[in-house]
Amino acid sequence: MLKTNLRPIALLFFGFALLMFAACSIGGKEKEQAKNLFAPVKKGEFKIYVAATGELKAKNSEDIKGPSGMRAAQIWQATISDMVAEGTVVKAGQYVASLDRTELETKLKEAQTEIDKIQTQLEQAEIDTAIQLRGLRDDLINLKFSMEEKKLQVEQSRYEPQMVIQQAEIDLQKSQRDYKQLEKRYELTQTKSVAQINEILASLRQQQLKRQRLVDLSEKFVVKAPKDGMVIYARTWNGKVGPGSQISTWDPVVAELPDLSIMISKTFVNEVDISKVQKGQDVKVKVDAFPDREYGGTVIQVANVGEQLRGYDSKVFEVTVQINEVDSILRPAMTTSNEILTYTFQDVLHIPLEALQNDTIAYVFKKAGGKVVKQEVLTGEINDNEVIIEHGLEEGEEVMLSIPENPEKLSFVPLGPKIKEELKRKIEEAKKKRQEEALEKMKQVKEEYQPKDKNGGGSFIIFG
Repeated sequence: MLKTNLRPIALLFFGFALLMFAACSIGGKEKEQAKNLFAPVKKGEFKIYVAATGELKAKNSEDIKGPSGMRAAQIWQATISDMVAEGTVVKAGQYVASLDRTELETKLKEAQTEIDKIQTQLEQAEIDTAIQLRGLRDDLINLKFSMEEKKLQVEQSRYEPQMVIQQAEIDLQKSQRDYKQLEKRYELTQTKSVAQINEILASLRQQQLKRQRLVDLSEKFVVKAPKDGMVIYARTWNGKVGPGSQISTWDPVVAELPDLSIMISKTFVNEVDISKVQKGQDVKVKVDAFPDREYGGTVIQVANVGEQLRGYDSKVFEVTVQINEVDSILRPAMTTSNEILTYTFQDVLHIPLEALQNDTIAYVFKKAGGKVVKQEVLTGEINDNEVIIEHGLEEGEEVMLSIPENPEKLSFVPLGPKIKEELKRKIEEAKKKRQEEALEKMKQVKEEYQPKDKNGGGSFIIFG
């Protein structure tokens, strides 16, 4: 009974062992085939690309700015309290955004308080002046009566002794002198009072003007579109501007109205590849949002100074690519994949990069007469997948994509020193010729000014 129950289990175990053996045998064959994989040496067109991601922008755009009078009002920053959605199509004069008026309202209250204070000072000065001048006028009237009295005394003393007459005349002269002095004092006091009041009035006008500027500025805290277009949020070093963001008096840009008829892709190329990129080169542009569409482009500007950007391990250089086609689906801020065609070689031999080996010299493992040999080669330019072979291989030959077993036992086929020297000289000449062609192509591209991108991405410029 026990043996009968164990038989199915034994059969099942045996079947599983056969399957494992078969799988190991197939896997071993596949590894062996992969290890001995060959690729043919091809001849034909060879393109060198520099790949870089970018972001679409309008080549030309008009800024939508906040109030220009904030600096005069000593308001250095303003917060965007509300804003239309990005991508909204607006007409000229239509609402775009509104700014927080808290600080502005505080300054308006301060200005009104100062106006009230000055008006109180003005009223007080006018009252003080009126009282002071009235007192001086009363004194003048009293002196005038006294002077008339002295005149009568002179008349009455006509028949008196000479000493009495002289005393009466002296008193009259003194009274006349006091009257003239008081008249002069009255004039000076009046002039001084007018000057003081004018000074207060000037301060009042200054504060009233300041308040009026604040009132006018308050109206501008509602930002409107300068012309028809699509609203695209502005970008600063601190990111995209939007509700809750702050704009400064030095850079009051709230949004942009881009001209979507001419689009560019702002991209950054690694410092290792930037020497290959020049103005006038053709670019294949793909938009990540529409992977089935492809656009032609042209490099129109290459930065001379590198930047250290957030998210990049090394310095990068800004490259501007203009899109040659017009497509209504293209929008600013879309991500692009750019392939900059730096050069196209015609009728050259090339092999996969996996087949090339380097050990003080460049060489490949190729089939020759039914066996594998170690062949020295002279290489040229490379791209992401392949390398040009200047000498050492023929079209149709097969090269291994991996290192064979016991490579040290294989025959080595070197290149002659004279051949290598001659070929290197020709390669240098061809390189100079390509550079001259590139310079000629650069001259055909119009020199254009591109406004500095505000986004910055938290970057800083490195000189060197």
